[in-house]
Amino acid sequence: MSAVNSTMLELGTDAPPFKLPDTISGNIYIKEGFRGNKAFLVVFMCNHCPYVKLIKEALVDYAEDYMPKGVGMVAISSNDVEKYPDDSPKDMQEDARKFGYPFPYLYDETQEVAKAYKAACTPDLFLFDENMKLVYRGQFDDARPGNDVDPDGSDLREATDLVLAGEDVPTDQTPSIGCNIKWKPGNEPDYFG
Repeated sequence: MSAVNSTMLELGTDAPPFKLPDTISGNIYIKEGFRGNKAFLVVFMCNHCPYVKLIKEALVDYAEDYMPKGVGMVAISSNDVEKYPDDSPKDMQEDARKFGYPFPYLYDETQEVAKAYKAACTPDLFLFDENMKLVYRGQFDDARPGNDVDPDGSDLREATDLVLAGEDVPTDQTPSIGCNIKWKPGNEPDYFG
């Protein structure tokens, strides 16, 4: 299993816009719908990646703890579903129900949203402040498949707590790591070069 690191999008970047369907409700979500939150988290993930599978329950725990505190949250899958059918919207819907995702699980069919965020891996986490400025794009925690560390979201929780307290998030952040986003042939972004 080869892993790639987050591109570590520049801190202070405005949250790129998106307009994507939720696989559960069918509703369309846009970035502007999350304005007014104290923080906004975008998680690029998928169903089949072992790095994501490891943290799914802890990610739900995070959402249940922080969404009531004013953290808006979406998960986005951008994988090529022709080559990776386990990541299809139908299977995304099943996964969301199985794990009880309290957040929308959006499908980025064109992969344009992943490119706008310079997403590289699953999971790839982007935490924005109330002004939709990027303050954290690091790892969920130290858990990795096979390293016997239980996922708890400690790194993301620490960053979120600081945002909610109105404090600065340290800029020294450990990149997220995981499976590469499964780009459609000819759709690979140029930000890896």
